[in-house]
Order: sequence, then C-alpha cells, then structure tokens
Amino acid sequence: MSIIIAGERSGVGKTTVTLTLLASLRRRGVKVQSFKVGPDYIDPMFHQYVTGLPCRNLDAVLTSENYIQKCFNHHSPQSEYTLVEGVMGLFDGIGQLANTNGKTDFASTAHVARLLDIPIILVIDCSRLSGSVAAIAHGYCSLDSRIKVAGLVLNRVGSDRHLSLLKTSLAPLQLPILGVLRRQDNITIPDRHLGLIPTSELPELDQIINSLADIGDTYFDWDKLLPLLKSSSSPIPNSQLPITNSSVKIAVARDQAFNFYYQDNLDLLEQLGAELVFWSPLNDSQLPKDIQGMYFGGGFPEVFAPQLAANISLIQAVRNSISAGIPTIAECGGLMYLCEQIIDFDGNSWPMVGILPTHAQMDKRLTLGYRRAVILENTFLLDSNKHIFGHEFHRSHLITNSPQPLFNTYRYDCDENTGFEGWYLPNVHASYIHQHWGESREIPQRFIQECLKNQQI
Repeated sequence: MSIIIAGERSGVGKTTVTLTLLASLRRRGVKVQSFKVGPDYIDPMFHQYVTGLPCRNLDAVLTSENYIQKCFNHHSPQSEYTLVEGVMGLFDGIGQLANTNGKTDFASTAHVARLLDIPIILVIDCSRLSGSVAAIAHGYCSLDSRIKVAGLVLNRVGSDRHLSLLKTSLAPLQLPILGVLRRQDNITIPDRHLGLIPTSELPELDQIINSLADIGDTYFDWDKLLPLLKSSSSPIPNSQLPITNSSVKIAVARDQAFNFYYQDNLDLLEQLGAELVFWSPLNDSQLPKDIQGMYFGGGFPEVFAPQLAANISLIQAVRNSISAGIPTIAECGGLMYLCEQIIDFDGNSWPMVGILPTHAQMDKRLTLGYRRAVILENTFLLDSNKHIFGHEFHRSHLITNSPQPLFNTYRYDCDENTGFEGWYLPNVHASYIHQHWGESREIPQRFIQECLKNQQI
C-alpha cells in the first residue's frame, strides 16, 4: 500500500507535509520511495534530497494510465515505505480530448489515487477556518465514492484554542487527524519565478529538513501512518528494452543551471546501453572526452547567465562539437543555452553558445501547460505528422522564431493552436517542450542510434 498526500487546493502545504513525513521516516533509518503526480521537476529534487532515491513522476498526460501503474508497481516494492505527493487540489485535472464524459479530473491526484487504488491523506489549510473545516473535509470525502480519504493533516493551525475548535467541528465525521502543523513562519523554502529554489542552491536546507523531521516525530500519528505507508512486497519488472550492441557515451549537463531531468528518461538511456557522463557547463572548462551525444535539460540558465557566459572555453567546445555534427537534445533551459544570447530580467545580454541564431529574452509572462505537438518534418528523433505530448513552463521567449520549427503546438485539452515551436538542425533537437519518454521509447532509441553513427570526438 501507499498514500497520496493531497491538498484541498494549491498552496495548502502538500510539499511541506510530504517532506515532513519523508524526513521523519528517513530519521528512522528506513528506505523510502517517493513519487510526484504531474510534470514537476523541483519538488522531486527535494524528495530525492531527503530520501536519497530518485523521485518518480506519475503523469497521465506525458505518459499513460498504464505507465503510471507499471512505474509505481516496479519501484514501490523496492523500498520499505512509499509516499506519493499530489498536484494542485485533489480533483484539479484536465479534460481529455475524447471520452471525458464531462469529467475534468484526468491527470489529477484523485485520478492517480484511483489508478493505484491507494488512500489519500487530505491536507487542509486551517489558517482562516474553524467550524467550516468539517464542510470542506466532508465535501472532499464524499464527492467521488471511488476514492478513500484515510485521514487529515491540519496545516497552519494557530493556538491550542484554534486546534480545539477544528477538532470539535471534525469529530462527527470520524476522520482520523494524522498530523497537525502549526504556523511555522520560520520554516520556509524560498521560491522565485518558476517555483521553489532548487536544492543545490539552498545551503540551509539540512537545517530545514531537520526541523521538519522534528515536527514529524512530534506531531504525526505514526501508529496509524506506518501501516498506510508500508510498501507491497513483489515488484513488477519493467518491460525489457532492446540493448544496443555498442556502448555510447552521452554528456548530460547537470549543475545548478541545468537540472530538470526525469529520472525515467535517464534510466531509459542507460537501459539502452548508454553511458551517461554528467558534467557542468558552469564549472568545467572542457567537455567530457570521447562523447558521442549531448543532452541539455531545463533549469535556470537565466539565473546563472553571467557565469555561463564567462566560461568561454567551454562555450567554444560546445559550439565546435555541435558544428562537427554531434547529436544534441536541448530542452527549455538547454534551448536557451544554445541561443546567441540570454537577455535577463534586467535587460542585460549574456553571450551563449550561438548555434541557434536567436536570443532568449526573459519576461514576466508565464508560458505554462500541457501541449499536443505535431511534428512538422522528419528529424533524427521523430517522424513527421506524428503527435507527441509534452509540457511547457517558462518565462522566456525567443526573439526570432525558427524558419524550420519542430512542432505545430496545441493545448492538450482543446484544439486551441499555441503556435509553431522548437528549433531543428540536422543534429539538434531544441525545444521549450519537456517530454517524458516513458511511452515514447523510440526517442531514446533513435537518439542512441544517431549517436552511434558519429565518430567519437
């Protein structure tokens, strides 16, 4: 079994509650596997920081219902305890293009709870509630009879009198109160324009995690929680992938500027025979030796643009390698790095690799959402006219769009066209769209095949 930490809406403290439980479990010396509903990259970084194990994303849009079940059933039994963090409010999802039957909770926390048949712990922000908390809890428990709410966590509780009022109101529902978090103004994780600041930039994070573990040890009902969190016993093996006859070495950029990767994507490359060599565009003066491909994930190159621009020898090495034909995937922040310049929020321009003849400019407008993308022509990764699904989340745009774009894009849940997107060169696939390859395994396969065609550099 496992549990999903769900919220009655966004911002109620799901991540804080999740990290509190994970930290307290790890303090007990047990092995914990975590999962995150949705396309988020940053929350899983915090999970992994606490547990020491990669967090797995469960996203029905980017993968499938079947993949969610396979991923969970494979990884969950390999640890003693399992915990899933939800997304947004419990029933907040999107409608599918077909067979929605009026439902809008596809890809929601409730949807994943039904797929995995595991109970929910509902987090309620009590900062402006007393007696009304019962109506909220009752509504969430009764809306969908297919899900089970195993208990509540009351967050942002004020005085003892406040807690007493909340408990009195909830008593008739006979819902277990599994945890109480007081208003801990001193326990906060700072954020910026794309959400929480990643773990690698928070020197004080150990202190925060220890404080959360103290709260978890003291204010959660572990006699009731531990049986719910206990993992099942028999892992289901992942489907086998064809392994290449020759190994291929792929340089994966990973540092404070580039750290948005789905662990499943990296695993797929390794299962196909790739050796992944992690390196830093911020700190390394040269590329790793004898590589045959490059992978630039998303991240925050705009925050570290001065340091990236100052690493001139590395920028030249990347430019020369791509010019020599090395196959390269660049997602979002990686796309920005391959541009001629990044223009930051203050209007300062910073020179980048310059393979793509355009500038990436930061602005206040947030581009956010799932995308259905139609491939416009054959590439080394994708065939023309095929549809893929991805996710965009950025506050920059390209000054000049590609004359040879990768995609014509649409919102996932309707036919609204969101424009042409991506930049294609014979050996470069660069796009703002993040993809999970769990149900698109031909992408890593074709990437490796393309890498093998090239001589080592």
